[in-house]
Amino acid sequence: MDTAEVPTQAADASAPPPAAKAAAKGWLSKLGPGLITGAADDDPSGIATYSQAGAQFGYGMVWTLILTYPLMVGIQAISAQIGRVSGHGLATNIRRHFPAWLLYALVGLLLLANTINIAADVAAMGQAASMVLGGGAQWYAAGAGVLSAVLQVMLPYRSYVRVLKWLTLALLAYVVTALTLKLPWLQILHAAVLPPLTWNKDYITTVVAIFGTTISPYLFFWQASQEVEDLRADPDAHPLKRASEQAKDQLMRIKIDTVTGMGFSNLVAMCIMLTTAATLGAHGITHISSSAQAAEALRPIAGDFAFALFSMGIIGTGLLAVPVLAGSAAYAIAGAMRWKNSLELQLSGARKFYGIIIGATLVGTALCFTNVDPIQALFWSAVLNGVIAVPVMVVVMLLASRKSVMGALVISRRLRVLGWLCTGVMAVAVVAMFSTLG
Repeated sequence: MDTAEVPTQAADASAPPPAAKAAAKGWLSKLGPGLITGAADDDPSGIATYSQAGAQFGYGMVWTLILTYPLMVGIQAISAQIGRVSGHGLATNIRRHFPAWLLYALVGLLLLANTINIAADVAAMGQAASMVLGGGAQWYAAGAGVLSAVLQVMLPYRSYVRVLKWLTLALLAYVVTALTLKLPWLQILHAAVLPPLTWNKDYITTVVAIFGTTISPYLFFWQASQEVEDLRADPDAHPLKRASEQAKDQLMRIKIDTVTGMGFSNLVAMCIMLTTAATLGAHGITHISSSAQAAEALRPIAGDFAFALFSMGIIGTGLLAVPVLAGSAAYAIAGAMRWKNSLELQLSGARKFYGIIIGATLVGTALCFTNVDPIQALFWSAVLNGVIAVPVMVVVMLLASRKSVMGALVISRRLRVLGWLCTGVMAVAVVAMFSTLG
């Protein structure tokens, strides 16, 4: 009897206690819209931006990712709270509280910017797949675009979210790549604390590009809409302004989700920047025009393993980012036009909503078969995002401060300060961007 019990006791002793398992599961369950939004921020066009920053300026741009982190957390948490508290996405709230011309201008520009961004991302995915597997880059791009559209249409929301969560693991490729290198951490710390600031066109343009890449309007619309999707998926959940007893737990969940998601996003961005600084920049390669070029340039310096990791990361994060770009545009257009909009609905129940997703994805993919320069596409996408980011952020801040939208759960003073600070920084970035266009 005693001898039979010994293995059981040993097994129990080596296993995590039930409380630890529950705590880990509870923490992971809090990650969703914020994690996916943060990961989608590191799309192939973002990878190209961070690679160029590392190659051209070494470790001197690390400070931008430290500065943008709290700003991202602030504006994304505010967007998420608007969705969860009001029960509606940003476009629906804008339609209800602002002039129609403003709504249509913002969502129209968002659709245009996202479609161009999809084209650039899909092209980068095709180039990366071609480098790893061989074959025509355009056909890989076409396959990636069609796959992204099919997954959004065919999978119900809960299943699709699980797919997106798993795709966030693709970004760990950049963390692993950075860890394979011997990085001068004291030099990096010095550059982060005392950055070598310079006032010239290339430096300012790169700073603006990083800000525009990390703080993008489509992410505001996506995270707010995903909070609404989560709300609809749970029969026991209600908009917080009508269910204040749920507010404490849900607002804490949003905080944990957003802080983690944006932290993951900037950690990956920093690893990309450090990797390219330590390899490409250190060997005199200072001009990177695409994420695929960054991967190819790594091969002779860092080896085939780093090249393969970097390339596969481009493909994985592209598969994550393209649905977010297309989906955020669809949520915005559908909310503006009062169409049914939910990834939980079947195609037959939300044809117009899914039509925007399919149309934006396929038009973006089709641009890969034209003479459109993907680098120019990235440039104009950044310009459009810069143009609409500031007015969208002003509108978001006004919505989050109105009792007619948020009830008694208007945003806290801390979030209000952080949100307006983020808006001000982006306004300065836009002015700087236009000052460099000449």
